[in-house]
Parts: sequence; structure tokens; C-alpha cells
Amino acid sequence: MAKKNRKTRKDVKEYSDEKANVHRIHNQGGWQSGWDPLEEEIDDQRDKKYLKTVKPRSEGQAELMAAIDQFNLVFAMGPAGTGKTYLAITKAVQAWEAGKVERIVLTRPAMEAGESLGFLPGDLHEKMAPYLRPLYDALGDRMGGKKVRQLIDDGTIEIAPIGFMRGRTLNNAFIVIDEAQNCTYTQLKMIVSRLGWHATMVITGDPDQSDLLEGMSGLKEISDRLEALKNLGVVRLSPEDIVRHPLVSEMLHVL
Repeated sequence: MAKKNRKTRKDVKEYSDEKANVHRIHNQGGWQSGWDPLEEEIDDQRDKKYLKTVKPRSEGQAELMAAIDQFNLVFAMGPAGTGKTYLAITKAVQAWEAGKVERIVLTRPAMEAGESLGFLPGDLHEKMAPYLRPLYDALGDRMGGKKVRQLIDDGTIEIAPIGFMRGRTLNNAFIVIDEAQNCTYTQLKMIVSRLGWHATMVITGDPDQSDLLEGMSGLKEISDRLEALKNLGVVRLSPEDIVRHPLVSEMLHVL
């Protein structure tokens, strides 16, 4: 009888382990409606390899990092793969860790790039989570996933669509506006006016890659107008600053 009980317990344990493994893979694949890009299993992987220091890999990136250190408002514009968002978030994390700001605010326009998110199940956070994944990835690489989850939970890191910024004043914060080529002129005018005391704002985007109808994107116009001001920076990255696969730069030269 004792042998049979031990065998039964062993079978139950093996079944439980197998079920847990399937559940983990199920979650990582994003099959559940409540998928979260900061899911615990992914956190564990990121925490083992997150980066402590980031150095520029091109002259354009070095110019961007220097501009962020110098100005309270910086436009970082250039093609995909030039590290605009990653470097902006890197500087945001560095500023928070140094005690220069109390919080990090990351925002993107709710532009769906051809796909529809409206029928995804869940609340606003769950609907926006896949769309905001690049921001989560950059934060995870810089801080580790568990730390990011903790800071999001206590409000130190806020990630929200552009529409949630109206009427606010962002003091003591590092603000990153990502994918700004999908903002209209009116939206960007509203966003830059959110800048408060002891705050830094970095606006990133590629004017040539807007998902809006032709002529609706306001990134190029507003950056051209503001470039004349001496107390802000406008950094224009080029295909030579692309740090992804070399083929990306070659393709963008001809597309």
C-alpha cells in the first residue's frame, strides 16, 4: 500500500509539473486575454541580462545623448533602428536613478499601424500592452523586468496614450514621447506645453514613417519651427546611425 501511495504521489507531481510547464508556455505565447509584457517568467529572464551602462554607437547617437543632457526638450528624429527610443529611455532611467526626477512618463499616440486593437479583450491596460511592448522591452533591458513592474505598480513609471496627457503639468519627471510621427500638430503642441519644472522631455519619431494620412503628421512642422529656439535640441539621425542588422540600413536607402 505504501509503495502504491508513493507511486501515486509521484504521478501527481509529474502531472502538476507538466501542467505548470504548459501553463508557463501558454502565458509566454500571449494566448491568454490577460497577457502582460511584464509576465513573471519573462521578468526572470530579463533580470539575468539587463544592462547597466549604454554607450553611443555612432556620432548621431552621441549627439543625441549629449543634447538630452543639455536641454529640457529634445526632438530625436530619424529612421527605424537608430536607437531613438532606447537612448531616450536609457537617459530617463539614469535621471531617475540619480535622483534628478521623481518619475518617468512614457507615452505614445494610440495609432494602430493598420491593425485593430479595439476588439482585443480586457481593460485599457490589457488592450494597450501589446502596442506598448517596445517601451516595456527597453525598460526591462535597462532595469530588469521585476523592477519595472514594481515601479509601474507604485506609479513611479507611467505608461499611457497621448490622450491622457491633456490638462496635466509634468513636474519633476522625465517624459518620453514615442512614435511622435503619428501625432498631429495640435497634439504635439499640447504635449510640449505639458513640460513642467525640473523636467526633461524627449520626443522621438520618424517623419517619413507616419501611419496618419498624408499631411496630418505634425512632427516635421513643429520641430522645424522650434529648431530656431536656442534652449532646446533637435537631433536628426541618419541611416548611418542605424544599429540593427546592416540590411535594414541598405533597405531604407532604397525604400
